[in-house]
Amino acid sequence: MDIHEILAYLPHRYPFLLVDRVLEVVPGERIVALKNISMNEPFFPGHYPRHPIMPGVLIVEALAQAAALLSFKTLGGKPDGKSVYYFVGIDGARFKRPVTPGDQLILEVTFQTSKRNIWKFAGQAKVDGKLAAEAELMCTLRPIEEE
Repeated sequence: MDIHEILAYLPHRYPFLLVDRVLEVVPGERIVALKNISMNEPFFPGHYPRHPIMPGVLIVEALAQAAALLSFKTLGGKPDGKSVYYFVGIDGARFKRPVTPGDQLILEVTFQTSKRNIWKFAGQAKVDGKLAAEAELMCTLRPIEEE
């Protein structure tokens, strides 16, 4: 999937879209996506000016965005504008190495189970084949409540 197809599935936009390309997707099983980390990322001036590293919470968010793409591909449809795919839980988040400008973050997410409209995934983020972060993610699709 290129960026144009990703934009058709995810509501996120700059500066919060954290998936640049999908390299592989097997509906109902797994997805491999990537995020190119540039010095131009909006978080680097404050995290940290003399030693820029990508915040761990944004690495986990990138995994969640990849999980959302896997979910929509598994369901065989695109968002309808009447619902939102929410991130509802994180378990076992671990951060193993910093992610810095120039890195290419490979996001590997595997579907584990679905129960009562809660989807559970195992995610790993790697740089140069080395684990940077991992977490179990839970997500759900909910209707948008009109005010």
